[in-house]
This record gives sequence, C-alpha cells and structure tokens, in this order.
Amino acid sequence: NQTMVGLKSHSIALYKKLRDDPEYPVGYHHGDGGIRLANTEAQMQGYRHFASMARGMGVTYEVIDAEECARRHPLISTDNLLGGLWDGEDGDIDPAQLCQALAFHARKAGAEVYRQTNVTGLTQKADDTWTVETDKGTIDADIVVNACGYRVNEVGAMMGVHHPVASMEHQYFVTEDIPAIAEAGRRMPLLRCPISDYYSRQEKNGLLVGFYEQDCRTWGMDGISPSFSNDLCPDDLDRVMDVLEGAFERMPVLAEVCIKRVVNGPITYTIDGAPLVGPIPGKRNAYCIIGLRAGLGEGGGHGWLLAQQIVHGEACYDTWVIDPRRFTGHTNVELTALKAIEDYQNEFRFHFPHEHRPAGRPAKTTPLTPILAAEGAEFTVVNGWERVDYIKPSPDFHPTLSFDFDEAFDVVAAEIKNVQENVGLCEVNGFNRFEITGADRHAFLDRMFCGAVTKRAGRVGLGYLLNHHGMVKGEATIANLPASDRGPERVWYGSAAASEFHDMDWLQAHRADGEDVTIRSLTNDQTILVLAGPKARDVLSACARGDWSREVFPWLSVRECFIGFAPATVLGVSFSGELAYEIHVPNASLYAAYLALRKAGEAHGLKLFGARAVESMRMEKGFLHWKADLLTEFDPFETSLDRFVKLEKGDFIGKDALLKRKAEGLRKKLVTLKVDADHAPAHGGASLMHGGKVVGTVTSGDWGHRVEMNLAYAFVDPEFSAEGSTMQIDLYGDLVGAEVIAPSPYDPDYALMRG
Repeated sequence: NQTMVGLKSHSIALYKKLRDDPEYPVGYHHGDGGIRLANTEAQMQGYRHFASMARGMGVTYEVIDAEECARRHPLISTDNLLGGLWDGEDGDIDPAQLCQALAFHARKAGAEVYRQTNVTGLTQKADDTWTVETDKGTIDADIVVNACGYRVNEVGAMMGVHHPVASMEHQYFVTEDIPAIAEAGRRMPLLRCPISDYYSRQEKNGLLVGFYEQDCRTWGMDGISPSFSNDLCPDDLDRVMDVLEGAFERMPVLAEVCIKRVVNGPITYTIDGAPLVGPIPGKRNAYCIIGLRAGLGEGGGHGWLLAQQIVHGEACYDTWVIDPRRFTGHTNVELTALKAIEDYQNEFRFHFPHEHRPAGRPAKTTPLTPILAAEGAEFTVVNGWERVDYIKPSPDFHPTLSFDFDEAFDVVAAEIKNVQENVGLCEVNGFNRFEITGADRHAFLDRMFCGAVTKRAGRVGLGYLLNHHGMVKGEATIANLPASDRGPERVWYGSAAASEFHDMDWLQAHRADGEDVTIRSLTNDQTILVLAGPKARDVLSACARGDWSREVFPWLSVRECFIGFAPATVLGVSFSGELAYEIHVPNASLYAAYLALRKAGEAHGLKLFGARAVESMRMEKGFLHWKADLLTEFDPFETSLDRFVKLEKGDFIGKDALLKRKAEGLRKKLVTLKVDADHAPAHGGASLMHGGKVVGTVTSGDWGHRVEMNLAYAFVDPEFSAEGSTMQIDLYGDLVGAEVIAPSPYDPDYALMRG
C-alpha cells in the first residue's frame, strides 16, 4: 500500500544521508535495482496496480517482460517467466554499520545509550510515567517504546500485554565468488521470486540466497534462552531443498558454485505480516515498533512515523496499516504462529482482492456462522470475524483471484436486486459497540464530536471525531436509549468493526477528571442483523410487537423490543440506501432472532445478502468507509463532510486546528467518480492522471448495480473536484476515463431510507 511505499522512500533518503555523512559513513549500495518475478498474468496485473499506486507517492516502478528481466539480471533463466516488477531504488545496506551510525547520531542529539544492560521490569506510576528496571539500576521515563525484536513479548509481559508477534527460523547462504558477477562490470539487482520462494542479492562477488520454504518452523514458542543474543539456530538445508531446486532452475549458476556460509536465525512476523508501530492498546505513554520482518528496508520510515506519533499525536500519513490497535483480543500466541507460518510460506505473494487465506480460521464466530455456512455462505474476514461475503450458487463455486470483476459479480447483483425489490437479511458481526453512561455523557460526547450530537431519547445520529490537528479521527453512530429494565439511560456508540481498541483508547484518554462518564464495551456480546429493503417494515412488524410505522418509528429512531422472544435493540438506520433496520441482539439469543426473522420473511421474499452487496450499495449512496475513505491525512472539509461540522457550537477536540485549516483552504477533496470501464473496479491507491501528472488517489471502488455505474471515491486536487471534471485512472496500466459526479447517485434525496 501507499504507506509502505512512503516508509521505504523515507528509509532510502535517510540511508543515503548516512552513507554520505563524513563523520560516520555507512556502506550502502543504493540503486542496484530489484526485480519481483511473476509467472502468471494475475501477478503481472497486481504489479501494474502497484506501479499505479506508487506513482501517487512519487515513486516509479516499472513492469517489465521476461526478456527485460534477464537483460537486467543476466544470471536468471526466462523459463516459466512472464515478467516482473522493477524497483530502481532497491539496494542493500550493512546492518551493523547502520545500527552504529544511528546510535552515533542519536548520541550527538543528546541520547544516552546503555549497552549490555538487561531490562528486568517495567512499572507504570500513578501519573502514567514509567520506571524501567535494569540489572544496573532504574531509569525514570515519561514514555517507553518496546523495540525488542524477537524478545517483544518478554518485554510485553512486563507491561501486562501480549503482542501478536511470532518468530520464524529463516535460512540463507552466501556463495563463493561467481565469475559472471566479477565480469559483469556492474552490481546484480536484487531478486525476489514468488515462483520458487527465494531471494538473492549480490554479496561481494558472490550471491546471498535466502529461502522461504513450505516446511518452515516457528522459533522461541516455548521461551528464549536469556543467553541468546548474537547466536544462530542450527543449519538445516535439507528443509529447503525443494526451494533450492527452484532457485537452481531460475539461476543455473547456483548449481556450479560452492556455498561459503550458511546462516539460520529468527525473523519476526505479526499476525498479518505488517509491523506494529504506534501506541500499545490500553496503555498510556507506551509505544511499540515491532514485527519488522522488513526492518532495514522500511525501518527508517517506521522510526520517522513513530517519532511523529510520540511528539505530535499523529503522523503525516494515516498509519492504520501499521497501528498495533488494528487487532483486538483474539490474537493469541497459537493464532499468531499459524498466521506467521502462512505468511512465511507466501512471503513474496501479495494478497489479491477478496483473497482470504485459510490459516487461523475461524478465529471469531457467532451462533449463526455454521447456520449461514449451511446456507452456502462464502465468508470474508473482518478483524478475525467470519462475515458472510455472499451466498454461493453452488458448493464448488470458487471465483478466480483477480483485479478484474470476478465470477461473483452476478451473484452479488442478484442479492442487491432482491434487497432493492423485496427484503434481505445480513449478519454484521464484530461491529464496535460501547455503552456510555453517567450524568455527563452528553457533554462528553459533544466535546468529542465536531458536529451536533443528538441528546433526544429514542433518537440516533451520525458524527465524526477529529484529532488535535483537525483531521478525521473516527466515525460513530450515537443512539440514545431511554431507561428500561435492561439498563439506565445510556448512549450506544457504534463504529467500525476493527476500531474497538482504537476508539476505546481515544475516548478514555479524553475523559476529564471528575467527569461522570463510564464506557463499557459490548462489542463481543452482541451481533447485528440488518434487515433491508422496501418490505423490511412488513417483516419486522410480523415478528416484533409494537407499531413500526413511519409515523411512530421514523428513520433515525431506536427502540428496545423482542424479535419473537429474543431481546433486541432496533435502530432505524441504513448503509444500503434502502429502508433498513439494524437489529442488535445478544449472542445468546441470536439464533432465535434469526429464525423469527426468516419465518416472518417467507411471505415477503426475504433472502440473505453479504458484505460484497453492502459494499456496492454504500458506494451508490456516498457512504464512506473508515480507514479506506476516512483518513487522518484529511480534515472533514476535504473529506466532503461539511454538513457534519458545526463550527458555531462550543469547543470540541480539533476545533482550533480546523478553523486554521479552513482559512488556509483545501489541499485535496474527496469526490465520487464514474469510471469508464466495465471489466474491473478502481482499486484503492490507484493514481488519477491528467496531462501526465498525478492529480489524485482512489480510496474505494466498486460496481453500482442499481445505478449501473462503475463507481470510485478519490481524493483529488481541488481544481478537479467540480462535477463534470474529467481525468484518467491508471487502472493497472491502462488509462481509463473518469468523471466527477454528484455524490449518492442512488436515491440522492434519501426518500427510500426514510421509508
């Protein structure tokens, strides 16, 4: 993604500066170039998308054919090769020299570095500062950072936290000199091979060759010896023989040269392969920078973004992709290890759209998961939750992994058609839900949100939270529940499924001393059943007592009730653009509520629908997705959320910064685009071009089945934000036309949602 491209770009700039520093120069081979190989058209398609994405970050990637790969790297064979992705900035650096140079410059800036000093404990004091206990005394610190590599969870245990990081044994060898390298007159580029699961780079006049074997092995699962420091694991080349054979076929010269040295050591992986850089969930003044399997290539950028977060509260990029809070309580040691193994085995294979790999599934389920599976559900994964993607037309239905629209296109279209004409039912599990009580709850929320926050009992509102820089921090639905036998007067705060730890930390950090506010998470206790379509009210009325008419229960209402005999809380809200109800049910009663709704829906054509249908419908309505379209890099005016901002209200977090930003004018503007293509959606990160220049970046894209349009959202330069403005999307190598249209092309007056 673009954040990772930016991390690498900053690292390269830093390393070039260190290389050229006269006081402490570092050995750095910059610009040797690197090739990531491919032997399928689908991989080449992905590489073209990555080139489009990188262009928006000012980085040039080339997609080259097999012959050009061999021309740039004369040691490789073109057998079973289509081409590759060329990165001209790639290179390698001496890690020991880099470490010492960073320490040298840190000392010059006032840092103190204590070598050979064991940390034995961490104690947080009442004012949230820390005492670091070592075998040579204690250190008082305002802030601590866990940057402890494969010992990350030993240090985490001192804080009472567990990080989803596991270590894998990783082997590479270094060859004797290769005459062809010495004779080439230039350095060999780096090579990454998803075909045979290996990589290589030049090491003096030989090669360093590393392996990602399928028969891989975790390391340190049962503890790590205190004496293990610069040690290595025993060599085990037998385990990599299958990979080595593939490497021999790709680089025949390897079969003709001796191995000089074999290295086998631990390398850290997180549960999704991306690092954890940022605040530690549930802790104050504590950060981590861990799970850096690409520690050198991106490490300079990671440190840069972490420093910004510590000093300024946020970084210049939206850092959610590396945020430690993107995982919640399901990430135990065993699950992390399973995902680490899977990631290791697929080191150079990127994820395709709609690809969800099998390891560690199912991590989170509801009582309906096996029921929906029996109905033919194909599942996607959201923060570990198994969520219905669509209902398969047959058990052997398996769409092709591709950046094009796949074979599920017509399946999703049929689900949406039924929602539009009749009524559909969808389980939305994992949705973040906090219960907020206390006399000061409304004043607290008013301070947290940049717009009006409804205080009326029985009513629902949508609002946005800003950070201290006036940028979009979060989105939440607020529902005011009257007192009942289920609880006192209270507010339900609902937000994205992955935001549980993120939002809880933010809300808890901003409760004022003495403020009567209590926040309790219900996220894992209840599940939402969404009932959507013009006949939704008929179905609800058939299985829940009470008057559900538009006059008595209008749009944006909330009511406690029973679905059949299952207790439920119903919100009159819609993410689909149709008349819809969110039915929140305790998990213990979920199956009973589901059966009651299915029975009541028989007379009204009720069918199941999934997350892909929801994604298409929300695009047609102009509804935004947190961490796809709602980013901390942009303020609410740039994100086209003007109607949710009330600058005339009292103080709120980020107000002063937002006033300043408004006076300075827009840098970008979020727009809705109609894309002139019917074979593929625009994917997040794709560059928008005009006159050969990048003028914007896509955040989301999908086909709108009800409006028959290929839709995309994108942040563009303000001069291209007016309706009717045209530009081109770099759609994995092809420039296709795109036109700015009015948001919410489906039912722009919201008449259907209001019923």
